Amino acid sequence: MQGYSTAPTTEGPLAQIPDWGIRKIKRHAGLIAVGGFLFGFDTGVISGALLYIKTDFHLNSFEQGSVVSVLVLGAMVGALASGRLADRLGRRWIFGLEGAVFVAGTALAALAPDYVVLIAARLILGLAVGAASATVPPYLSEISPKEIRGRLLTLNQLMITLGILVAYMVNLAFAGSGNWRAMIAVGAIPALVMVASAIWVLPESPEWLLSHGQRRKARDLIAGVSDQDTADQLLRRRDQLRQEQDRATPQDQRVSGWRSLLTDRVRPALIVGLVLAATQQFGGINTIIYYAPTIIEKTGLTASNSIVYSIAIGIINLVMTLVAIRLIDTAGRRELLLVSFAVMAVTMALLGLAFVADWGSVPTLLFMVLYIGGYAGGVGPVFWTLIGEIFPPQARATGSGASTALNWASNFTISLLFLPIVGLIGEGETFWIFAVVSAIGLLFTSRYIPETKGRDFAQVDRELQKRFRRRHQAEKGG
Repeated sequence: MQGYSTAPTTEGPLAQIPDWGIRKIKRHAGLIAVGGFLFGFDTGVISGALLYIKTDFHLNSFEQGSVVSVLVLGAMVGALASGRLADRLGRRWIFGLEGAVFVAGTALAALAPDYVVLIAARLILGLAVGAASATVPPYLSEISPKEIRGRLLTLNQLMITLGILVAYMVNLAFAGSGNWRAMIAVGAIPALVMVASAIWVLPESPEWLLSHGQRRKARDLIAGVSDQDTADQLLRRRDQLRQEQDRATPQDQRVSGWRSLLTDRVRPALIVGLVLAATQQFGGINTIIYYAPTIIEKTGLTASNSIVYSIAIGIINLVMTLVAIRLIDTAGRRELLLVSFAVMAVTMALLGLAFVADWGSVPTLLFMVLYIGGYAGGVGPVFWTLIGEIFPPQARATGSGASTALNWASNFTISLLFLPIVGLIGEGETFWIFAVVSAIGLLFTSRYIPETKGRDFAQVDRELQKRFRRRHQAEKGG
């Protein structure tokens, strides 16, 4: 069941859920997306704080990279572990637990007396970031009517970009004093919001309740945003879809958890999730997010001016994510991906040329902003949307966790090795590698990724299976 998206009418569930119910769902989605905000804040705040941390702790280039990348290492572990915990504890309580870990990691990082403690704190924050990034998309998907599912899932990316922008502004606010501890400490505020929301406000996912035999609670939850008759109709439709899926799935394929990801039925979704996870990161996005001030500083600007200009990147990131939210349920996921990967490939190639040809600060900043716009208008939000849509219910948390873990593993590799590779082959040549990866993402999208807008899982799965089966048959025949 895709949230409340299983109404058995041609008009869809929005015709049955009243306006006040939709507003309630949107409020819940906004609170859940606070997990995305902290994802963005804790990954973005280090870009400005690092300029002052490296001086206070006398860090070399590898140590600077490790301060950034250890969060990503923790996120990889958190993403892998969170799927099973979310299935066991429920979406609501794992969300509150993530908030508590955010609070602990933020406090330790802000008070860190040396490099070693800071590394430990960033690792703890990474566990929370990774867990949130893996569990927020399924949670949003399972409370969302399918007609607005794209917009609500894209809230996660919107809050990530907002978190990054707020992090840049916090960096600027404390740049004069160089108080990097205060920059990091601000993250405790949204972390406390997560904990409070889980305790007092947020509902459990109806799909989780149903999968754990709590049908009455699921019915009451759906009725709480509609009425009793609508709840009964939605549950009957959900039962029909599950029965159809069971009949279409061989007995030996009916497994759950990690084993389900390797079945013939789920494997195409896993491939899509993993390839998008890798290309999103190896396309170079977080070299810009993490190292924007450092990159701009290399063109001749001061550290404080670099932070100011990096805010332009944060603003365009936010604006283009808002554009994507408006388009994702009309233009569709697939079209946004195609355009996005194309823009990323071209602008990253031009950014590399700007460094090789020494064009200066203005073209460099322009290409960075255009690249961010291309990413934020497609690949950024669509990845997080798709991993909440392409996996079957019994594999949704684990599939999202596996895709997110690879996303963080790719992020870790890039963030740790970016500066050393730049030192070895140069900025321009490194950016050209990212351009090639974006071109590969464009080719993969055109061949394998189905459209998911306005479709329930059964429709998405049929097209996904057809695309992979057709491609496999063509290669076998060739």
